[in-house]
Amino acid sequence: MPIIHVHVIEGRTDEQLGSLMEALTAAAAESLDVKKEQVRVLIQEVPNKHWGVGGKPKEKS
Repeated sequence: MPIIHVHVIEGRTDEQLGSLMEALTAAAAESLDVKKEQVRVLIQEVPNKHWGVGGKPKEKS
């Protein structure tokens, strides 16, 4: 059973996250020759202040 764990900066809509889940599921199922029902996608949203870019929190970059 493939498990895909994705970290994204918070602020995406439910529709965007759902679309991401669908696309990742389809890609994994096709690439690994498994049924979509076997694919698991975990999305973890991270607050901007906990996401560093260039040594600074994303909210300040």
